[in-house]
Amino acid sequence: PDFEERIGGVMKTILCYGDSNTYGYNPVTGGRWPEDIRWTGRLQQLLGDEYKVIEEGCNGRTTMYKAPGEGWKSGLEYLKPCLNSHKPVDAVVMMLGTNDLKMDFGLCTEEIAAGAERLVQEIHDFAAEKQKFCPKIILMSPPEIGENISKLTFGDHFDDSAITRSKEFPACYKAVADRNGCIFLDAAQAAKPSEEDALHLMPEEHKSIAESVYACIKENQI
Repeated sequence: PDFEERIGGVMKTILCYGDSNTYGYNPVTGGRWPEDIRWTGRLQQLLGDEYKVIEEGCNGRTTMYKAPGEGWKSGLEYLKPCLNSHKPVDAVVMMLGTNDLKMDFGLCTEEIAAGAERLVQEIHDFAAEKQKFCPKIILMSPPEIGENISKLTFGDHFDDSAITRSKEFPACYKAVADRNGCIFLDAAQAAKPSEEDALHLMPEEHKSIAESVYACIKENQI
């Protein structure tokens, strides 16, 4: 059937589009948490066989901004190929913006939220063209940056202003969600960054985010 003719009983596809905290970066070892620890893997367990959860996390991914030599980490650059290869997509859970806080970019929170809004609009437009219906979008504002970020592993990239700006994410992202018909979720309510690097998540935080996203999916009948 055409993609617009989705019928009951068809497995629903949930695309999780994010950065290293969707990839599952392990702040203790610098490696990757196992699938059953990552919030995406836990979400799959919670949702069960009626859903297919697709992990699309990339270390260093931004919303739309390009760091020198790492333009391929722009979320905007990869979004269309990603949507096209996984269509039909029923819902997109997007959590990006943390890497936009890096000193390299010098962005205020409103500019970062504008990047997230560009991605939301791209999802709307591209999905309307390629799969004939728009997926539900859960726009998740990222967790806060920890207090000691400048003194830890990633201190070369994040200064203390990132802490303050990260706390402004929820209000800015909710405004974007409201303007664009998205479902808003505040990851800072579910998770705090690790003490190891003040940036990435420990297993309990992955568990909490998975539970929050699961509740959101069920509440909104996705």
